[in-house]
This record gives sequence, structure tokens and C-alpha cells, in this order.
Amino acid sequence: MTINVKHTAIHDVKLIEPKAFGDARGAFFESFNQNEFEDKVARGFHFVQDYHSIWTRRVLRGLHYQIQRPQGKLVRVVAGEVFDVAVDLRRWSPTFGRWVGARLSAANRHQLWIPPGFAHGFVVLSDVAEFLCKTTDFWFPEHERTLLWNDPDIGIEWDIDGMPLVAANDAEGVNFNSAEVY
Repeated sequence: MTINVKHTAIHDVKLIEPKAFGDARGAFFESFNQNEFEDKVARGFHFVQDYHSIWTRRVLRGLHYQIQRPQGKLVRVVAGEVFDVAVDLRRWSPTFGRWVGARLSAANRHQLWIPPGFAHGFVVLSDVAEFLCKTTDFWFPEHERTLLWNDPDIGIEWDIDGMPLVAANDAEGVNFNSAEVY
């Protein structure tokens, strides 16, 4: 996994750019390597579950997190494009309450590492997007929490024209000022 790692505006959230090798026949890149991840991205994390989901244009998911058994997430897009967002919920952090976003697409092959302690969400920019998420802990619905995607106190600048398509549970998320945090 030959990768270039860039720090985002929130130091612990990292943008990973895998290097692709290709010629006229096609291309190849290593999408994950535990040793290189530990050397260049973050140490002490092991992934236990993968999610592969398919969404249509303007679908907005999130902002999700687990208050107990928090999950680190390594996310990427294998078809289409999304705008992916992480919100820092670690009250001890100098970036507590701030958000960072990145465009992830099949074309750019970028991945985003979101460590435990963050809420996560995304909006689909292409007609269809296939989204892959590796997590450092299993999903526990009893611990899942949802921040309101359009909370003015967070002020996320979603990269979308018009209103997104939001599931009922995401539309009923709580405001940041009322949320359980770490």
C-alpha cells in the first residue's frame, strides 16, 4: 500500500491517497495494508467490520457515532463520489466541535481516516455512489447516536445543491449543544 498521507484541518483526521500503478491494460492499487496504516496513519487500531453501501444522488447519511464502543472509520468510495464529513466530539480536543470534509470518489481513490471520538456523515454527489467503510469496532445500535446534519452550531457547508434526501432517524438527530460527547 504505497500511500501519501495528508493532515486535514483536524490533525487526527487524515486523507490517504493510495498510489495506483497502471498502463494501457488498466490499473492496480493496494487499498489497505495494516503495516503501512500503522506506520503512516495511526497505530494501535485493527479493523473488525466492513460495510459496503449503495446510495443515490443527494442522499445524506449521518452524522453518526457510538457513545460507547466508539468506532474508528476508514472510508472510501468505489463508484461515484461523496462529500464526507467528520465532527470532533472529543471535549478535551482543541478542535472540539469543529468539522472537516473531503471529496472522496472512485476517480481520486482517496480515503479518509476518522479516529474514534468523531461523528461521521456524507452526502452523495454523483448519480449513484458505492461507499466502503472499515470500522475498528462492531456496530451496537444501543450505543448509536446521531447529530443533526444541519445544526447551525456545527455549521457544516455541505457540498450539495438543493435539499438532501435524509432518513427519518437522521432528520431527528440532536443539536451539538445537547449531544452526548466523549
